[in-house]
Amino acid sequence: MTITSEASTAWKGGLADGSGAVTLVSSNTGTFDVNWRARSEGSTSTTTPEELIAAAHSSCFSMALSHALGENGTPPGSIETTASVTFKPGTGISGSHLNVNAVVPGISAEDFERIAQEAKVGCPVSQALAGIEITLEATLA
Repeated sequence: MTITSEASTAWKGGLADGSGAVTLVSSNTGTFDVNWRARSEGSTSTTTPEELIAAAHSSCFSMALSHALGENGTPPGSIETTASVTFKPGTGISGSHLNVNAVVPGISAEDFERIAQEAKVGCPVSQALAGIEITLEATLA
């Protein structure tokens, strides 16, 4: 089965003085303001394409890691992943850093690190982001 997910953005004005709103169409879970100032200077109240990519990357990686750990016979008790996507105006998106902290009963630190690295490579969002550097910091809690 193939699933297509949709989001749409309505934008008004130029890049520097304009703004828009991105709507998560498929899930109908929200509409979020976007603008260049938040993207180029940062913001605590307006999202950015990079934050949306970080959300996709952290959730996809968590799912990939959960699956891989289960396949290993060591299902996780919990996984918390933060993705930090770096953007520089004029250059673009340069990287995504995954920081995962997990509770996994019965696994060695070495096996966890290996499985986490494999999940990073196998995660479909990581594959979609193949043009940027993806790093991983994996910790057992």
